[in-house]
Amino acid sequence: MSMFHKVVLYTDTDGRARFRDDSVPLTEGKPEARLSPLMPSGGYQLRHSPVGFRSTFHCTPQPQWVFILAGQMEIGLQDGSTRVFGPGEHFYSADLLPAGATFDASHHGHCSRQLGPLPLVTLFLRD
Repeated sequence: MSMFHKVVLYTDTDGRARFRDDSVPLTEGKPEARLSPLMPSGGYQLRHSPVGFRSTFHCTPQPQWVFILAGQMEIGLQDGSTRVFGPGEHFYSADLLPAGATFDASHHGHCSRQLGPLPLVTLFLRD
């Protein structure tokens, strides 16, 4: 069975953001063009981030796919690890603030920044 690689940014049981690799089965379509089952979505937003853009630590407010259309995006975690995503790459952002928790910028969430000489252009597709 064909699979679609899915990088997931999620909140672990300790409240910290982590990455994990997952997959989506491609069970629909034809042998020459496999598809996932149709999934619901809650709208999309486009974002243009200029050269030098950098966010503070934050949690994703609602699970969403993030697709990099142009430029490069670095995601940083509290443990100091980072991942860089470029044009055509994507990840599923679901690092929500744990239920009942008060946001603590030294413990929760992730940060993002634009890398390289080109502005960052992203598409956010909400669940």
